[in-house]
Amino acid sequence: MATTGIRNDTHAETIRLDIHEVVRQLNSHLGPTLVATLANVRDSKLPHKWAKADGNVPRPESMRRLLAAHRIWSDISNADSDTVARAWFIGANPRLGEISPIMALREGDERSALAAAKAFVEGTDD
Repeated sequence: MATTGIRNDTHAETIRLDIHEVVRQLNSHLGPTLVATLANVRDSKLPHKWAKADGNVPRPESMRRLLAAHRIWSDISNADSDTVARAWFIGANPRLGEISPIMALREGDERSALAAAKAFVEGTDD
């Protein structure tokens, strides 16, 4: 089911979502523990709080990571499947020095994670 190219509208779709909805979707697909990891927070209960409509809002650094993760999730799951997208997030990635995209995002390397996702979706992954 893979398509050619990455969707250009994913950024706009993600930005238009309320951050609580972004986190709710990520919690649903990746689970709150992985969401806490990629957001670089120690409390795995925070993603549940962030997902509530009247809940806390993540710090700007965490929000940046969450938005990038949502864009990536949308691109990969739309190009392939939810199962492939989850596996992509947690598996070692040669474009990221054999670390998982979750850890690249945790370290604040959104640019590399987005580039690796683009390469994967476009089929130019090594």
